[in-house]
Amino acid sequence: MGREGHIVPLDTLAVTKKTAASRSWIKLDCTGEGTVLDVDKYAIMHRVQIHARDLRILDPLLSYPSTILGRERAIVVNLEHIKAIITAEEVLLRDPTDDNVIPIVEELKRRLPPANLYRQGPGDGKEQLNGQNDVEAGEEDESPFEFRALEVALEAICSFLDARTTELETAAYPALDELTSKISSRNLDRVRKLKSAMTRLTARVQKVRDELEQLLDDDDDMADLYLSRKMASSSPISGSGAPNWLPASPTIASKISRASRASAATFRGDENDVEELEMLLEAYFMQVDGTLNKLTTLREYIDDTEDYINIQLDNHRNQLIQLELFLSSGTVCLSIYSLVAGIFGMNIPYTWNEHHGFMFKWVVILSGVVCAALFVLIISYARHKGLVGS
Repeated sequence: MGREGHIVPLDTLAVTKKTAASRSWIKLDCTGEGTVLDVDKYAIMHRVQIHARDLRILDPLLSYPSTILGRERAIVVNLEHIKAIITAEEVLLRDPTDDNVIPIVEELKRRLPPANLYRQGPGDGKEQLNGQNDVEAGEEDESPFEFRALEVALEAICSFLDARTTELETAAYPALDELTSKISSRNLDRVRKLKSAMTRLTARVQKVRDELEQLLDDDDDMADLYLSRKMASSSPISGSGAPNWLPASPTIASKISRASRASAATFRGDENDVEELEMLLEAYFMQVDGTLNKLTTLREYIDDTEDYINIQLDNHRNQLIQLELFLSSGTVCLSIYSLVAGIFGMNIPYTWNEHHGFMFKWVVILSGVVCAALFVLIISYARHKGLVGS
């Protein structure tokens, strides 16, 4: 018996692929271990406890501007192709198979401490010594987990935008120089495409810069990003036992313990102390602002090139007008000469035309002199009025 095949329309297949891609996440915990998840949005909302409107920002099928939102237990990050949810324990990154997302996953795995780095062997003193050294080296970075993950995302998007800007500069400056030397349809179309790409890239960089600037201008928004501080204040570590969100790694536990002590010291002073996050955001804000300055310089160069081309075209237009004036003046003078020739060429008997053989010579000479004098008079008048260059 033959088996009947089931035909799936191309549109349905494309939608299925997009839906599958939108369900794909990768989870990176505080030990650097990654796990691919294939869950729907309701499972993600229940896992990180955010609203549907926050998760809608991360939908790849929708177009939302760059956004960094601080929620009670999560940070929602939407920066170009980086769509992530950061908690105090883990990072959820959308579309891990995307070519632009794979380097970010690798960087997160490298930045976050590996799990086996802190497992000390019970019988090998050398392994214990290495483990202690690694723990001491790991304790140098006292930044909370969410800040380290956010730093990776900011560094990746800043590097991505700067690389796109460098590529655009590499292609734009030679094209503009070639256009100034030779104005042609091919060069004009090439510059037009580069200018369109620059406008789109400038808008993208501007959105990231505006989002960072908005965060830096609002201390309450920055305070919302301190997830470890909020969790430590709600569930402080005590001798009776650690809360269920505490990781098993001793280094991570020591970091959170230090963060709790720092939070306790902060609570005694100012609960909204955001100096650490402000320094982090300020560093990448300056980097994005530098990228935006590069694009601004490129735009100014394009504008200067357009002004130079317009000046060239105006000069050529003026030269054509001058040529047209010369040709029109010469045509007027020749028409007068043709009028005289036409009058004497008529078959009309003239009494003064008989027995005067020298009349033809004088008519030709006088007509030419009068026409030349009229041409010189017209050109002199045009130069006097500034219509023709000297």
